Parts: sequence; C-alpha cells; structure tokens
Amino acid sequence: MPLSKMDFDFYESEDPIWNPALMAIPIPGIRKMVNLAAEMDDVIHLSIGQPDLPVPDHIINAAIEAMQRGQTGYTMDAGLPELLESLAIYYGERNGRTLTPDNIMVTTGATEALYLALTAVSAPGRHFIIPCPAFQLYGPLIRMNGGEVTEVKTRAENNHQLDPQDVIDAMEPHTYGIVLNSPSNPTGTVYPRETLETIVEEAAYRGIQIISDEVYDHLIYDGKEYPSVLSCCSDLDHVIVVSSFSKSYSMAGMRIGWMIGSQGAIKKLRRYHMFTTTVANTPCQWAGVAALHGGNEFIDHMRAEYTRRRDRLVELVEQTPHLTGYRPDGAFYLFPSLPEGANGTNVALRLLKETGVCTIPGETFGSHCKNSLRLSYSISLEQIEAAFARIIPWMEQQNFD
Repeated sequence: MPLSKMDFDFYESEDPIWNPALMAIPIPGIRKMVNLAAEMDDVIHLSIGQPDLPVPDHIINAAIEAMQRGQTGYTMDAGLPELLESLAIYYGERNGRTLTPDNIMVTTGATEALYLALTAVSAPGRHFIIPCPAFQLYGPLIRMNGGEVTEVKTRAENNHQLDPQDVIDAMEPHTYGIVLNSPSNPTGTVYPRETLETIVEEAAYRGIQIISDEVYDHLIYDGKEYPSVLSCCSDLDHVIVVSSFSKSYSMAGMRIGWMIGSQGAIKKLRRYHMFTTTVANTPCQWAGVAALHGGNEFIDHMRAEYTRRRDRLVELVEQTPHLTGYRPDGAFYLFPSLPEGANGTNVALRLLKETGVCTIPGETFGSHCKNSLRLSYSISLEQIEAAFARIIPWMEQQNFD
C-alpha cells in the first residue's frame, strides 16, 4: 500500500507568535504512531511505554483514604514529609549511603524532574553527552535552551552497551552534562558498575554534571545486580538521580517522581519547581508512601511476568527475517535493528498499515538508529504471539537489498 503525504505531515506550521525555541521540540515519534493507530481497527500495540499490570490495592486505597481525610491541599514544595523520609531511608539502604529528606524533591512524575535538571543546566554554548538511542526527552530539552548535544552510538550486536571510553572521548572543555539511562528506554540495556564508575569518576574530575534517569530501576531480570549511580559516586556534588513510581508500581498516571542530589542542588531546584508545577499530587504522594512500605510482592510478580514475555519476544525476533536482536537485561523494551540502510520509519508505517502492528521507529530515539524499531513487551504473551504471527510472514516478503 503506498504511503500518503498525510502519513508524514505530522508537524504543525510555524507561527511567529511562539518562542522559536519550541521548534527544537519535535512531535514525538511515539505519538505519531499511536495517533495513526487510533484511526485503525484491530491494532496490536508493541508501542506501549507503561506497565499493563493493575496498581496494587493497598496503593489505590492509600490515595482514596488520603482524600477522605481531607489530604487534598498543597504539600511542602519539596514534597510530602512522610514520602521524603521514606524515600531517603529506602534509597539510602538500597545504595549503602546516607541520605536525608534534604537530598530529595518530589516532582510531577520523572518527566518534571528531568525537565528541571536538564533545563537548569543547559544554556547556549554548553555541551551535553547522551547515549544513542535514548529516551526522546533529553536532546530536545537541551537544544531548546541553546545547548549542544553529542550522541554516543551503541549497537544491537553489543546489547547496546555504552562504551565508557566513547563517553570520555566525547567530553569537551565546554561539556556541562552527561545523561545516563539504565535500564534504558528504548533498549532495556543495564549498564554494569564498571561502566558507571568510570564515567562518574571522570565526570567528577572535570566538573561535569551526571543526570541519571533510573525510572526502570526495579525491572532487572535474571537476578542481576542493579548498580545505581547513587552507589557509584563518592558524593552527590555533580550527580542528580531521577526516578518515579510509574514503572515499578504501575502508577504512570498518578504522576509521582523525584530527584536525588546534593542538598545545595535540591535547594536550588526547589525554587525552580515552585515556578513549574509547584507541588506534586498530594493523595498520590500518600499512595507512594504505601508503595514503599508495602513489600516487594508486586515488583517480584511484575519481574517474573516480564521475564517470561522478554524471553518469548527474544525468540520471536530471532525467528524474524531482517531483524537483529539481543537479550535485554531490564525495562520492558527490545530495540532490534533492520539491515544497514533500511528506513525504520517507513518499515514502522508499512507494518502498521499492512499488518495492524504498531511499533515505534528508531529515529524517535536518536540520529544513529534510523534502521531500528522499538518493541515493547508490556502487553500479554498472547498479544505478543499474535503480533509476530503477522510480522514474520510480512518480513519474509520484504527485500532490503
């Protein structure tokens, strides 16, 4: 089926009233595909970026009970004291370091935390390093503030591991920040401790800020250790770690995230936060307290379920012509590559139109991965099987020479 002009006409026209910096923010590739899929019938989504398991009852009940108690006003700007204390204890024990509530600020999801951290540091003439592929938020937020971005390429055949020497080689005298994301969206890659320690140590020596997006930090498979940047740095002076309840507890719509850093950085960013969302949702902060004190049963169940799905998805990708996969260690994504030179956007659009399977094209996540697709296994095993019952015969008919 030929592709119409409308398939590519996703961008709004320029209007002189708007700040030109907004042109640095693309319409997200994820949204493009989902919007197209919404106009179709019988679509199977390998595009979903949120957990499909229901939020545990004790977390829902904590939010309801907070509202019934009248806990619907503003909290302190840094967050609900009970949540700050719980986070400090939880992450302190998990990473073997002392944290206090003054090291933490609660935000409206991890997205606000990343927005605050990136836009507070980026400015014209400042250089940043991000992995490629990477979550689509980082580069545009840096560029809209005049910052420069260098993408450090990773490859599917190397499990998209980040080579620390490549990161060090990309450092410039005017480098101000490095963004890390482990486990990674879109690759599911978990960086080993040696990689993180090497990058963090060199960045500290050069006075470069590390911003570490760790929202998938509980979705680690095969019994592997998860090294947070919090456990790989001697102090927090040049480190900001971001996470949330969205992925670990299936609370994406409840919008509770946080950032962890030095007391000085948090104090500065609290003022910025007051001029963005002011405070996070109060009843949902109480739900977060319940999540942290409710044990690991839900997370263990989620890990077991996603391990089964991952294992089957890896097998199906291996059986699919023209796809090169690998075995991700975390999150719920796989980022297989197509043959060199293939246009992943055209493949994703044709897959959707001709098979009804929605995937996300690789160029959404960086300039070096135009021949890739992001596949999410945050759907049932039955849906994964049904999707590949369509994908495999379609791929068998393609010629990428």
